Amino acid sequence: MWGMHLREPVRRDLWVGDMAGEARQPTQLLRKVGCADLTAVPEVRHALRELLRRWGGPGASDVAELLTSELVTNALVHTEHGAVVTATVVPEQLRVEVRDFVPGLKQPHAPPADDGTHGRGLVLVQALADSWGVEENGVGKVVWFELNGGAA
Repeated sequence: MWGMHLREPVRRDLWVGDMAGEARQPTQLLRKVGCADLTAVPEVRHALRELLRRWGGPGASDVAELLTSELVTNALVHTEHGAVVTATVVPEQLRVEVRDFVPGLKQPHAPPADDGTHGRGLVLVQALADSWGVEENGVGKVVWFELNGGAA
């Protein structure tokens, strides 16, 4: 178990698996990010880009990086705990999960019309992901999205 509080930033990527029988290629990224460590957002984007490099070709990761950035930022800004990011690639799909350690689900809501810089993350996820959702688990929740092969 990761524990209830991730107070220190932890920067460790775990690559698992191979793709289509090729020489050892990553198919999963597992990343822990520390409490309020917003420097982790571009680092997670970079790690995701590397994971997707062979999966979708040049530029294929733009939407995935944007949506992942939004979910990681939400988890770090709206909780007092760290998060765990998991990205899993199969030949036709990418699934990204961001797990936080705060129990309870808040109802997503549209941002106020006069707030030009905040509150658009889940709106983007809803608009750009092929599917997405929020699931409660024992010690927190998982916000996830999926992109099909051509969209990632």
